Amino acid sequence: MHQHSEFCFIRKSIVMRFHSPQKLKTIADLIGSAFVGPEDFEVLGTNEIHMVKPGDIVFVNHPKYYDKALQSAATIILINKEVACPEGKALLISDDPFRDFNKLTKHFRPFQASNSAISDSAKIGEGTVIQPNCFIGHNVQIGKNCLIHANVTIYDNTVIGDNVMIHAGTILGADAFYYKKRPEGFDQLLSGGRVVIEDNVGIGALCTIDKGVTGDTTIGAGTKIDNQVHVGHDTVIGKKCLIASQTGIAGCVVIEDEVTLWGQVGTTSGVTIGSKAVVMGQTGVTKSIEGGKTYFGTPIEESREKLKQLANVKRIPEIIEKLKQNDK
Repeated sequence: MHQHSEFCFIRKSIVMRFHSPQKLKTIADLIGSAFVGPEDFEVLGTNEIHMVKPGDIVFVNHPKYYDKALQSAATIILINKEVACPEGKALLISDDPFRDFNKLTKHFRPFQASNSAISDSAKIGEGTVIQPNCFIGHNVQIGKNCLIHANVTIYDNTVIGDNVMIHAGTILGADAFYYKKRPEGFDQLLSGGRVVIEDNVGIGALCTIDKGVTGDTTIGAGTKIDNQVHVGHDTVIGKKCLIASQTGIAGCVVIEDEVTLWGQVGTTSGVTIGSKAVVMGQTGVTKSIEGGKTYFGTPIEESREKLKQLANVKRIPEIIEKLKQNDK
């Protein structure tokens, strides 16, 4: 374990980049696939469709999404059908892109067993206190003046900023809940991403924050999270948000700055919650919502409209009685 008096960390999202640029043929040989494109076509890493950049491999295994993948910023498409290759791009032709994407994650981001509670490769900033029975994995970075309470688990490659407090039993960096159904059962998409916790974040007890599949799950500076909150893979939570107990946030969600989620809010995956939105307790966020408004109910609506509807529902017996009187 290394203590550092001066510590900074990279806040910018990092996809699963290879240690050095690879050639297209090298990747094809690794996964046993055919390829379309120059043998020396440069490959820099892997990524999911919503985050791809030039040099990335993205996988697609359903005709419905072929065009989206082929027209994305990714320059290497791992696909289960030989199709016309767009100019400036390359194809990896596989009978099972999901399986072969996992092969790449296993090869370039393999699981490394630990033989100590705090890895020798962990970097921990000056003034940070680690309470007993914590696990801190390989290549973890923790900033200055943090307090990590007992029985916290911090998986490999997690990045934590300065002045962060994490309460007992919280787990940072478990795998994404992302599966493909096969005849023999469910096959998990392996996670090679990270969790990034920015400065001045508070995380309550028994929270779970999953790492990204290829990128980062990010909690923005100054955000405060209550006990028993779950945050799914690749979700980005903005700065100075307030998230109350038993909230469940799905994967690939974007929560902008200064959002408030009250207790037992649940979201579907891929939605955006606009800046300064307030979502009342037990609301189901089934679609993206604008910022600066208060919401309630399932399906979600602005709270004033929802409360009007509920008030009108209460009036139904009165309305029925009036109709009966009019029929006499």
